[in-house]
Amino acid sequence: MAERMGFFTDTSVCIGCKACEVACKEWNELPADGFVFEATSYDNTGTLGASTWRHVAFIEQARPVPAGDDDEGVERWLMSSDVCKHCTHAACLDVCPTGALFRTEFDTVVVQPDICNGCGYCVPACPFGVIDRREDDGRAWKCTMCYDRQRGGLEPACAKACPTDSIQFGPLDELRERAEERVARLRADGHGEARLYGESPSDGVGGAGAFFLLLDEPEVYGLPPDPVVTTRDLPAMWRWAGAAAVSVVGAVGLAFLGPRGSLGSPGGRGGGRR
Repeated sequence: MAERMGFFTDTSVCIGCKACEVACKEWNELPADGFVFEATSYDNTGTLGASTWRHVAFIEQARPVPAGDDDEGVERWLMSSDVCKHCTHAACLDVCPTGALFRTEFDTVVVQPDICNGCGYCVPACPFGVIDRREDDGRAWKCTMCYDRQRGGLEPACAKACPTDSIQFGPLDELRERAEERVARLRADGHGEARLYGESPSDGVGGAGAFFLLLDEPEVYGLPPDPVVTTRDLPAMWRWAGAAAVSVVGAVGLAFLGPRGSLGSPGGRGGGRR
């Protein structure tokens, strides 16, 4: 297998230009998904979905004002380009019955649309709500981290198009080191809230292949604070089910044989006295 590749998205330098969304749609020939402007936000795509594999969220915040300050408050924008996390322990892979989902040589997770049967098991299995099905054909779709471009030695379209290097692509171990240095610099500059999300191999999904630098709690960005692979209990469940099945078979066998270990009634094969 080749070196594991991934995304590091530094939200502190995201300007919300949505170049990543456009590049992703253009390269992967994704259909339009409404582009309906909502008066409550500048975000015109809303969320990740079957036709939006990169989504830039616009989060408007009114920060608290110190006591005695006459200022009405300082607003700030938090922007973050969200994407499939390409989990180390991917529940979508565990539940796919057809093998449509597979792990590539770059340790990314990809859906093969020609094999997907539209069962939808992967949709609730994803702890991040990334995978979705299209209404027209029912098949599941999500980010492939531009698997075709990677095989050609190219970086994914979203990272290529990002004008601020908010989206960085490369060997995952190198990205983690770079991200830790970035967090240290931000905290030294007074941004004590800076943190990494999804980079730790000890988290609930074994670490993500696409992780983030955030400037607030994960929930603010619509991310689960403690994601857990939804299939983590499957091995134990199968063991319990197997043990229960053995117990049931044993009980049925004993009932069938009868209290004296013979077929029929206590009188033996004849079923009673003659």
